[in-house]
Amino acid sequence: MNKIEFARFAELDYTGDEALNTLCTNLTFAGDGVRKIMMTSCHASEGKSFITMNMMRTFARLGKRVVLVDADLRRSMLLTRYGGRVPKGVQFGLAHYLAGMCSAEDVLYETSVPGAYMVPVGREVNNSLSLLTTRKLSQLLDWLSTKFDFVLVDAPPVGMIIDAAEIAKSCDGVLFVITYNTISRREMQEAKLQIERTGCKILGAVLNNVSFDTYTSKKYYYKSYYNTHYESDYYQRTPSKSGSKSGARSSAPAKKTR
Repeated sequence: MNKIEFARFAELDYTGDEALNTLCTNLTFAGDGVRKIMMTSCHASEGKSFITMNMMRTFARLGKRVVLVDADLRRSMLLTRYGGRVPKGVQFGLAHYLAGMCSAEDVLYETSVPGAYMVPVGREVNNSLSLLTTRKLSQLLDWLSTKFDFVLVDAPPVGMIIDAAEIAKSCDGVLFVITYNTISRREMQEAKLQIERTGCKILGAVLNNVSFDTYTSKKYYYKSYYNTHYESDYYQRTPSKSGSKSGARSSAPAKKTR
């Protein structure tokens, strides 16, 4: 099996570790029928991929077998952002599998995080919806769920393109990543409704970029931890020339979305 080596992971302080431990522990109580979990957001730059990657690390640290599926077929940034390196030669990914160019075994990679695996995107495509509407995505996620305790699916923002709603049809539950004090109630309701139409269960939301000093009275938490960035020109081909760092403060445990 091929292996992906990650060179960059942000160091989390006590607040980050505890928030992610709480989030992942809560998900273990969601039931045996919730194993394929899609992560999405309303907009870009909400820290969705950062949280998904660190959920992968946290689940692995808790002794769970976990696989992360990079399903952002239009513009994936995971390998680039975290310094992911794959062996030289022809490498397959999700796009190749959905196009019928390889088998499921060909797109499963062991990572440098013990107990964590990944299905990279392989290559970016413009006609992502035509690939996602086939039965192959559902078949892949079902196969992975027989081999792993959790399958984390990093999907595009639901408020930008329809891909996330299509991916949700093949998942057991959805977690929203919401940036504190930037997303309106109406935007959240519209995103929630779009997912509900797919029939996929909404597990809750992760509140990101929030200081615990202002959000909760639990003073034993430290102040901040996330260092996230998401390209603002999400579907433009020209890379952003802006800085790559933005401050994000914290993540709340999964909560029920009303």
